[in-house]
Amino acid sequence: MTTYEQLFENNRQWVAQKLSQDPDFFLKLSREQRPDYLFIGCSDSRVPANEIMGLDAGEVFVHRNIANVVSNTDLNVLSVINYAVEHLQVKRIIVCGHYQCGGVRAAMESKDLGILNPWLRNIRDVYRLHAPELNQIPDDTARYQRLAELNVLEQCINVIKTAEVQQSYLEKGYPEVEGWIFDLHNGQLIDLKIDFKARLQQIQQIYNLTGQPHH
Repeated sequence: MTTYEQLFENNRQWVAQKLSQDPDFFLKLSREQRPDYLFIGCSDSRVPANEIMGLDAGEVFVHRNIANVVSNTDLNVLSVINYAVEHLQVKRIIVCGHYQCGGVRAAMESKDLGILNPWLRNIRDVYRLHAPELNQIPDDTARYQRLAELNVLEQCINVIKTAEVQQSYLEKGYPEVEGWIFDLHNGQLIDLKIDFKARLQQIQQIYNLTGQPHH
């Protein structure tokens, strides 16, 4: 395990490396950020947003929580989406889950998990919505993997439900919403190929917050 003191030495080495590559790196970094991506991911320590995307500091706006949930009662994630869309004008919002997600597995355990109960209920709701499909998967691991994928899908839908995303897309043509899975076994990102335009059209039949008539 890395010691606390080592973290500062690591930082000094990182600074030196960045300056050797670009003497103006921190001058550029200190200017206003303009990332093209908002990444909503899991807090799991094995899923570092910038690294798995191959992006540097300043290139991705990040929000992480247990099991990459977008809840309509969570002012934290809703504030992040608002800031990313209204002020940073990101072009894509990525919801990224991962296989072997502890939050997904915990949600399916039949026990009292205290303060985690209301949070994990969001994932249990995903299971309830997709129970016919999930219950047909006999293998526990395969079922949890599919639930992780379906959780990403439903959280993407929750992002699309927000007024900021609907209004910005209508006015500017962005952001679009993407759903990914990170496979811890091989380090690869999997695009779940969410059909954003089709999903938006479906959602606006009920959740139209644009002030414009649904077509």
